[in-house]
Amino acid sequence: MPTLMHHITDIARCAAQFRSEELAPLGLKACHASYIAAICQSPGITQDHLARALFINKSNVARQVVILEQSGFVERRPCPEDKRAMLVFPTQKAQEALPQIMAIFRRWEDFVAQDLSQEERSLLVSMLDKMMSRCDDWTENH
Repeated sequence: MPTLMHHITDIARCAAQFRSEELAPLGLKACHASYIAAICQSPGITQDHLARALFINKSNVARQVVILEQSGFVERRPCPEDKRAMLVFPTQKAQEALPQIMAIFRRWEDFVAQDLSQEERSLLVSMLDKMMSRCDDWTENH
């Protein structure tokens, strides 16, 4: 019998496949959507904060940010207060891609939740928020 985490993992994998197909015309991979959304939401975010916000290890963030920079979606600049830190800014290309990325997120959510009533969707979001709060607590302590 599949567990809760098994279902969540499988849904996440399917979502990644969907995003890969939908983002390909933009020259992006599935993981890049979350990076661009977070960077556009917080221009000048450090790579360290980006790693924490996306729950991804720092070395993976560094690699993906370099790819996004080479593709023209982001620009990195040294932090004036901490020369070891890099600030990440969205480019115009990222800003223009953001509405399409957000539409892709919405289409997937609408697709997977289409058989849920509005009440069920609200309850599911509330329960997942509680689980995310536990994840946040764990990451703060590790």
